[in-house]
Amino acid sequence: MVYAGLLAISAAALAFYLWWATAGLLDRQTEAAIHADAQGLSERWTEGRLPLLVLTIRERLEQNVDDDALYLLVNSDLQPLAGNLRGWPAGVDDPGQPYELRVTRAGAQTVAQVQRYDLPDGYHLLIGRDVQARVKLRQLLADALLWGLVVVAVMALAGAFIVRSLFRRTLANVSVTAAAISSGDFSRRVRVSGRGDEFDQLAETINDMLDRIARLMEGVRQVSNAIAHDLRTPITRARARLEDAALHAATPGELHAAIERATGDLDGIVAVFQALLRISEIEAGSRRAAFTSLDVGAVLADVAELYDPLAEEKGLRLTLDAPSIPPIHGDPEMLRQAVTNLTDNAIKFSPPGGEVRLSAVAVPSGVEIAVADQGPGIPPEDRSRATERFFRGEAARSTPGSGLGLALVQAVALLHGGTLRLEDADPGLRATLSLPGNE
Repeated sequence: MVYAGLLAISAAALAFYLWWATAGLLDRQTEAAIHADAQGLSERWTEGRLPLLVLTIRERLEQNVDDDALYLLVNSDLQPLAGNLRGWPAGVDDPGQPYELRVTRAGAQTVAQVQRYDLPDGYHLLIGRDVQARVKLRQLLADALLWGLVVVAVMALAGAFIVRSLFRRTLANVSVTAAAISSGDFSRRVRVSGRGDEFDQLAETINDMLDRIARLMEGVRQVSNAIAHDLRTPITRARARLEDAALHAATPGELHAAIERATGDLDGIVAVFQALLRISEIEAGSRRAAFTSLDVGAVLADVAELYDPLAEEKGLRLTLDAPSIPPIHGDPEMLRQAVTNLTDNAIKFSPPGGEVRLSAVAVPSGVEIAVADQGPGIPPEDRSRATERFFRGEAARSTPGSGLGLALVQAVALLHGGTLRLEDADPGLRATLSLPGNE
């Protein structure tokens, strides 16, 4: 109905303009001709008074080729002195006021537009034009515009129904898909017509949203399965140790040792949940309030200083290559945690005598932080899943960990508007954290 109303208003505005530009123009032309006649006759009155005015009226009637001029000159008693009208029309009382009325001319009724002019000595002059043809034209134009408006109104209503049907079909398509999704069928998608119009853009956007929801749901399922699988072992082990201590501990020392081992298992479980909460907090963007200008080189130096003793203990060389790097905008604690996770993984998987290299370099888009090792690396087929929560490759299953380290690094990269790349270091793995520069 809004569509129909707008179309009807537009058509009415066009009709009004056409009326003003045609019928209105004809009326204005008639008034201009009457005023010009009045000006000329006034000059004749000034030059020769009544005789010259009568002569001029007769001459103009004789020279009126279109036979549409109307004149009537009367005395104070309204007796005709010159002109082509039988008598003074009733109701024409105000000088200079246009009147449209029916008059008798040459024995026939016609429609005239006239104006009254008062002359000295009680004389009155009526000047006008026969507008019978113009009235018919105006009536014809009015009828045409009226019928045009009726046709436009019908077309507007028909268009409104067509538009409503189009929207109804599109919304029905979306509604059916949404109903299927709500009932658990995540394979359904909104149909795309292929026309490339706004409805197709909407359908593609909804389908992209549904694809993302499906991926998230699959991620939730995988995380739930991983939590159940990875936490079952430490919980079962802690329970077994406590039960064994309760049944077989002969001394307080043995009981205390069993409790400490069970507490260690439970601390590992708590650490897993803390890591999950931390990743969720980062992905939610709640850490952006802590963003400030930070020195990347100082962050890498702190991490290198922290892990240098551990690297020496395992017979590794930990090197740092971080020249003068422009400051970037970010969270120092989160960035330190991400580099710590990458360094911890590199040291964990590097063989004795190997090298772990921390480096940072400025690039046009910002800064790239890289941690490279000489360990077994990650097979190419596993790199796309390495940042998933709880994912652990075959080479990592025998080492301690929960499979959340790279997931946290990925979350930190996304929080800063950057990316995490895992590449072959030949040998080993190179993890590159690309972060945008300071705004």
